[in-house]
Amino acid sequence: MTEEIDKSSLPRHVAIIMDGNGRWAKARGLDRSEGHVEGVNTVRRITEVASELGIGYLTLYTFSTENWNRPKAEVDALMHLIVIAIERETPDLIKNNVRLAMIGDTSRMPREAYDRLQQCIADTSHCTGLTLTLAISYSARWEIIQACRRFAEDVAAGKAAVADMDSDHAFASYLSTAGMPDPDLLIRTGGDHRVSNFLLWQIAYSEIYVTDTFWPDFSREDFIRALSDFGGRERRFGLTSEQIK
Repeated sequence: MTEEIDKSSLPRHVAIIMDGNGRWAKARGLDRSEGHVEGVNTVRRITEVASELGIGYLTLYTFSTENWNRPKAEVDALMHLIVIAIERETPDLIKNNVRLAMIGDTSRMPREAYDRLQQCIADTSHCTGLTLTLAISYSARWEIIQACRRFAEDVAAGKAAVADMDSDHAFASYLSTAGMPDPDLLIRTGGDHRVSNFLLWQIAYSEIYVTDTFWPDFSREDFIRALSDFGGRERRFGLTSEQIK
């Protein structure tokens, strides 16, 4: 099915809000953790097809700062699952030339989980294909506040001047996604029509694709369907259709 995709119209960066794990499990009479386990399998197949198609960046909303408010047992299970899954997948990431990255308020993570994920990041740092970024303990509002603080610290230290903050690019250089292009396409599974505090600055002009399919059921075909939908859209960035043409 990937052969049917016009690679010239592919997004350079795809961001995904992976929603519906808990509801998928509940619908089957399973514990919520079973939905998260199945969701890991979806991460593998979507990463594989993104790499196969030559997409440059894939950013996954893995764990939000708001998720820390969930029951402790679920949070602990999620943290354990994330680490185990990434360690298990690291050899295949290397084989497929996928570089792993992580963004978010990682100071809140259990130290062991953080250290083990950092090792996986180091192990894939030489890869030059797809960059797979996990947003863990992530909040876009937190990220924007941190960027403002970093710039203020640079001004106070004489490394920058207030006048230097004169463009979107200047501000973006202080974000955790500095060096990455903004997402061209934001996919949300699970049917909810909101962005849930994810990459608020970066998705200003992203195309948004929402599907009712729960993340554990999101297939290669579903992903390719989203990419095809993206390829048929006209991105105007504030201009008129006539100006674009």
